[in-house]
Amino acid sequence: MYKIVSKEKIGPNIQSYEIFAPEIAKNAQPGQFIMFRINDNAERVPLTIAHTNYQKGLVKIIFQETGKSTKQLASLSEGDYIQDFVGPLGRPTEIKKYGTIVVVVGGVGVAEALPIIKAFKKIGNKIITIVGVKSKNLIILENELKKESDLLFFATNDGTYGVKGLVTDILEKIINKEEIDMFYIIGPVLMMQAVAKFTKEKHIYTLASLNPIMLDGTGMCGACRVTIDNKIKFACVDGPEFDAHLVNWEELISRLNSFKNLEEISMNKFEQKQECKCHRT
Repeated sequence: MYKIVSKEKIGPNIQSYEIFAPEIAKNAQPGQFIMFRINDNAERVPLTIAHTNYQKGLVKIIFQETGKSTKQLASLSEGDYIQDFVGPLGRPTEIKKYGTIVVVVGGVGVAEALPIIKAFKKIGNKIITIVGVKSKNLIILENELKKESDLLFFATNDGTYGVKGLVTDILEKIINKEEIDMFYIIGPVLMMQAVAKFTKEKHIYTLASLNPIMLDGTGMCGACRVTIDNKIKFACVDGPEFDAHLVNWEELISRLNSFKNLEEISMNKFEQKQECKCHRT
C-alpha cells in the first residue's frame, strides 16, 4: 500500500499527488513512469513521474481526470492509500548535449516534460519550450517552465494566452530564427503526429514519448505495441520514447480508439454510482 502524502488541485480537473514510494524515488530517472492500481478491481494505469524527492521518499504524479480510473484516483484524499504503485518503468530519456532543443508539449504533458527539460538544461543545452493548450486556465507549471527554458511560448486554441492557434503555428517562426538540433515532443497523439510531420520535412531529429494503451508495463501482454520503422516494439520496455519520424501514427491512433465505447460505458457507470452515494448522504 502506498500513502498519498499530499494532494493539490493545480488546474481544472488536474491533480498533483505526492506518493510515499522510497524505492521508486531512489531509482527513477527522467522519462520513466509508474503503473498504479487503486484496488483489486481497478485497472492498471500508467502515469509519467513528474518529480522525485529522494530524501523524503516521495514521487510526484500529475494527472488529469479523463476516465474512470483517474476519477477514482482524484476522489482519494491525503492520508489515503493506493494499493499498487509500480516503477520506475520504461527506458529513461538519453540525456546528452545536442545544442538547441525544442520541446513541444501538449496539455498536462507539461508535467511529464519538465524533468526532461531540467536534465537537458543542466548539461548545457539551450531549451525552447512550446506549450499547446485549449485555453489559458489549463496551463500548469508555468513558473517552473520559465525557470528552465531559455525561450517559452504558448499556443491556445481560443487565444486567451500566447498565440491563438496550434503549436505548429509557432514552430514555423522559430525554425526561421533559430538553428534547431533536436525536437522532443510529448502530449496528445494528434499534436505529436502534426509536429513529427513538420520536423520530418525539415530533416530535424525528433524524439516522441508515446502513450499507447498499456496493461502490465513489463512487456508481457503486448497491449502497448507500436510499429516503429515497420517493426513491432513495446512502449513499456522499448520506450516510451521513439524516433518520431519512424512511428506508424495512424496505427497508434487506431489502437488508442479501440476501447472508446467501453471506456465511456465504464465512466458512465462510475458517475452514476457516485451520484447515488451523494443522494444517500
